[in-house]
Amino acid sequence: MSSSRFIITVIGIDKVGIVAGITQIMAQYNVNIVDISQTIMDDLFTMIMLAQVKEENFDLAAFQQAMFGKGSELGVEVKVQHEDVFHFMHRI
Repeated sequence: MSSSRFIITVIGIDKVGIVAGITQIMAQYNVNIVDISQTIMDDLFTMIMLAQVKEENFDLAAFQQAMFGKGSELGVEVKVQHEDVFHFMHRI
């Protein structure tokens, strides 16, 4: 893996516990927040994070599944993309 950084996006109806639930999973996988932006517009919650891991053999698929599961539990959409994939998908 050329980078150990990921883009995590969270979108859904605002309610108590979203940040706590998402960051709980991140802590379980030893994923660190490098940068974060969060906005609430009326009742719509949006958050995007640049996250990083130090482990060489990080199981991205397991982390993505855990984050998706927590998102479903919280009623929000969570996407985790490797930084390289994110940049490739969003280039002009």
